[in-house]
Amino acid sequence: MSTIRIAIDGPSGAGKSTLAKGLAGILGFLYVDTGAIYRTVGLHVLNKGIDPAEEEEVARSLPELQIELRYDGAGQQRMLLNGEDVSEAIRLPEVSRAASAVSALPPVRAYLLETQRELARKHNLVMDGRDIGTVVLPDAEVKIFLTASPEARAKRRCLELEARGTPQAFEAVLRDIEERDWRDSHREAAPLRQAEDAVLLDTTALDFSQSQEALLKIIREKVSI
Repeated sequence: MSTIRIAIDGPSGAGKSTLAKGLAGILGFLYVDTGAIYRTVGLHVLNKGIDPAEEEEVARSLPELQIELRYDGAGQQRMLLNGEDVSEAIRLPEVSRAASAVSALPPVRAYLLETQRELARKHNLVMDGRDIGTVVLPDAEVKIFLTASPEARAKRRCLELEARGTPQAFEAVLRDIEERDWRDSHREAAPLRQAEDAVLLDTTALDFSQSQEALLKIIREKVSI
């Protein structure tokens, strides 16, 4: 029996992970946060003292990398790096920057591609990232490109960092987001872009509940769930 695959792409801070996780819970689907997978690679590289932009050094380190996705009793995705739960550590700002750099490297993307596709073959799922609808699951039943203004995304990110006890100034967060947008959309390997058949949803003026309802409406118009 074929699976139902929902691909949600968009820039950093657009709310992809939070919304996709909520949707997966409502629909009873598996949730896959591909950004967390790349963050785990970024953390691995930092732990090795490797420059995340050095393609050859990063590629040589990949055989030493063991990534596992586990799900707790509440269905929350947990990331394990060589047996260690790094689900919190990968959310640090420096790891975010490393993730952006390693995600631009073709060897890293090739290394992780089959892992992501295998999950989609086995499960109904909601998968979010930056190239899910264009590269990872180009034939997904539902494709959504989720976005919001840089300022709105920076504000949300500041609240998230504050809640984690690692607050940062709004101006610094906004600058990081704008820089990451540029890197993600200009990289050679799988740049951030909206798939031609993806539905665009701008959540700048929407709160969480409104965004979730809008996403559910799009999904139910595409597939019978």
